[in-house]
Amino acid sequence: MVIDGLPAEFVLGKDDRPPNKALMEAMPYTQSLLANGIAKGYHAKAAPPTVTMPRLKAIVSGAIGGFLDVAFNFNTQALLDDNLLGQFSKVGWKMVMCGDETWLKLFPGHFMRHDGVSSFFVKDTVEVDKNVSRHLSYELSKNDWNLLILHYLGLDHVGHTGGRNSPLMAPKLMEMDEVVKMIHASAIMNPDDKRTLLVVASDHGMTENGNHGGSSYEETDSLLLFIGSKSHATHFSSIISNDVNQVDIAPTLALLFGVPIPKNNIGVMIPGVIDFLKDTHQLRALQLNSWQLLRLLQKQVPGFPCGSFPCDGFSGDQGYNSNDIMEKFCRLYLRSAFLHDSWISTELSRSDNREEKSEIIAAYYEFLINANQWLSHKATDKPSTVIVFGVMSMFLSFLIFSISIYSIIQESYSGEKQLSNGIFTQHLDEGFSLSVIFILVISMGSSSMVEEEQYIWHYLISTLNLLFLRKTMQFFKKESTCFFNLFNGHGKVCISSIFTLLITGRILRGWHQGGVNWAHLPDISKWLEQSGTDLQLIQLIAVILTTILILFSLSLLGRGMKIVLVVGFNFLMSGLLVFYHILRYQHNASLPSSNAATSLAQIIYATLGVSTVGTVLAVPWIMPIQISKACCRDHNHNSAVSYPLKIGSRSQYPELIYSLHIIGWVYIGSWCLLQLLLQQPVNSVVTLLILMQIFASFLFFSQGMLQQKQWVEVAVLYYIGMAGHFALGNSNSLATVDVAGAFIGISNYSALLSGILMFIITYASPTLLLLSMVMYISIKNLETAASPQNVDSGHVLKRILGLPCLVPLTINSILLIAYTIVLILMRNHLFVWSVFSPKYLYACATTVCVLMGVFVVATTVTYAYMVLALRKKY
Repeated sequence: MVIDGLPAEFVLGKDDRPPNKALMEAMPYTQSLLANGIAKGYHAKAAPPTVTMPRLKAIVSGAIGGFLDVAFNFNTQALLDDNLLGQFSKVGWKMVMCGDETWLKLFPGHFMRHDGVSSFFVKDTVEVDKNVSRHLSYELSKNDWNLLILHYLGLDHVGHTGGRNSPLMAPKLMEMDEVVKMIHASAIMNPDDKRTLLVVASDHGMTENGNHGGSSYEETDSLLLFIGSKSHATHFSSIISNDVNQVDIAPTLALLFGVPIPKNNIGVMIPGVIDFLKDTHQLRALQLNSWQLLRLLQKQVPGFPCGSFPCDGFSGDQGYNSNDIMEKFCRLYLRSAFLHDSWISTELSRSDNREEKSEIIAAYYEFLINANQWLSHKATDKPSTVIVFGVMSMFLSFLIFSISIYSIIQESYSGEKQLSNGIFTQHLDEGFSLSVIFILVISMGSSSMVEEEQYIWHYLISTLNLLFLRKTMQFFKKESTCFFNLFNGHGKVCISSIFTLLITGRILRGWHQGGVNWAHLPDISKWLEQSGTDLQLIQLIAVILTTILILFSLSLLGRGMKIVLVVGFNFLMSGLLVFYHILRYQHNASLPSSNAATSLAQIIYATLGVSTVGTVLAVPWIMPIQISKACCRDHNHNSAVSYPLKIGSRSQYPELIYSLHIIGWVYIGSWCLLQLLLQQPVNSVVTLLILMQIFASFLFFSQGMLQQKQWVEVAVLYYIGMAGHFALGNSNSLATVDVAGAFIGISNYSALLSGILMFIITYASPTLLLLSMVMYISIKNLETAASPQNVDSGHVLKRILGLPCLVPLTINSILLIAYTIVLILMRNHLFVWSVFSPKYLYACATTVCVLMGVFVVATTVTYAYMVLALRKKY
């Protein structure tokens, strides 16, 4: 019986302290079994990644999978490795499964009866378990099966929707306790069957927020209960320790039921479980486990010194001083085998020879534990040829990006007069923008810095904003003799923009500031959730302000333009739909989604998608050609914020500027509304603040008087996106991935659709800043790109798109190469699975995000330019 997501401390307590009163009262029958010695409980440490599919594979095979299993968790394939179910099938066992359909995907054709349910409808906390329990009475009354697997998902879903302290948690624990009672009572009522064993296990634990996937104690603390009948009660009384590894389940069950241990198992026989067996059988079980690990060592290390026979070349007086690890394993194994053989050959009564037996057990476990630890680390080794080829390929792409950027910068600024003061005086912001990359690369070698990466990004953004403030003050000080002139005209715009960036950045830093190791510390989000603040009201206000800000930005083009009116109306309708969905259906996230809520969410998806795609396709075709320069000048004089029109009036392609301005804000606005629908309610303010940062950045960059390099501005936007990524509560732990939001608007489970929504939620901020590059291009002066001598379309597009696309690609390429090298060097590090591997998954996912964002920007701008060029030509 698998109870998905149940932390062991809910049943067994923590640090030798029992669970709290509410948890004990929620499972009275299970607690009585533990108190009476009928059940024995263990804290079974799960290896990361703590998601269902790799944990089930570890339970039945005893092997540790790779972190790519996180991706396969959403599209499970058949398990081909040697495993318990395969061994049971070979000896003719009949098996039945009810519950998580992951079992059916891992073991197709193994079950004579089955009823699978999807594990990804996290809003369903009731029916998903009722569908399992409805078969229970029937199956317990049957005697045609040898193994019954029940996998309950409801408790995990309760965690995802409401966290550990959800009001639904206690009722769900009571429900699971009733299932345990029903199964155990059925076994007691059949006293003739003395081989019945009930194993209750969980695949992983959960964090305070109910998530999992990382390596924290809360996530890896899974439950393991062995429950026998009354006749076996006395055999569970004496146990050395109740801390084991999850992979230890496979060899333990294999030895208990007399089937071969899976050949790739690295687990160790759980102490105490076989105490009811005779001494000879107990030692035989440990011997078989040792033989299996010895053969696995021989397979991993060709030429392993131990021979096939246990006692080859061993003398009881041999020393143990070698530093060679393989010789250490050999000596440990041979010592335990020598003691065992001596015990077998002795003529003394084995019942009176307890000390010798204990010595043999201790010797076997010393070998087993050391071999287990070494094999666990050995799982990280990969073929060096493939690794070198991958690193060289990434380095080649980095060189191509770097050379392209250098040529564009040389071409763009070849005519500029070079200043003699140097980079650290006149261009300190440029120097720091470059040093940011080296700071990030250096920090990757520290596991603690990887876990708390958000502090680096927030520090870098704050420092860059302060450098911009310094540069602005110096510029206007030279231009004006009066200090107060700073707050007139362009000075006021620049100063207010920078202070907006600083203030919003500080709020974002404090919103989710815990990271991995300090997630328990207070922050703004926790304060709002724990103080009883009406988060729904905050969501509604965020939707209203977001809609107003986007409509205001669109109106800057001119309230009389029909295109702006149509686009603004479509956006307003989308905003109203999101507002209504939050008002009507998101007041209680722990309740299952209704059909009406799902239908409305689907309507919102369709509305946002159709309006966005329609705007991108239609605007270049319907934008008036030869926009009046007088109209542009009027808007420049009448608008307090004239940045797009001012640039457009100086460009040879004002139609392109206007088109990209509209499309850019539609991209930004639609993406923000989508995030307000999908993100956790407490993150709605974060989405609004990131939008304000984009607006303030565009205001500052559009002034153009500070003559900042374009690559610096693009890099800063990329950095803002990454800082926003962590401000939304993300970290380099898989536990912070928001699974619940990935099922909003989905009526039937689809791994593809849920995966896309999960990616959209996780990479909301980086994608938003990449999409904003379309808007950024519209505020830059494209006069040089479109001058008469540069009539070649390829050249024009290169000047327009070069830096906005290549700078993010180059920065990401540097970080990906650096972290790949770090991961290779750290492959034998203690934290390779818990810290470095999940970070590398995030690095790869970030690469996908950057590639997709750059593709959208390049395609959009190219399409708009070619359509407008075609219209001008004909």
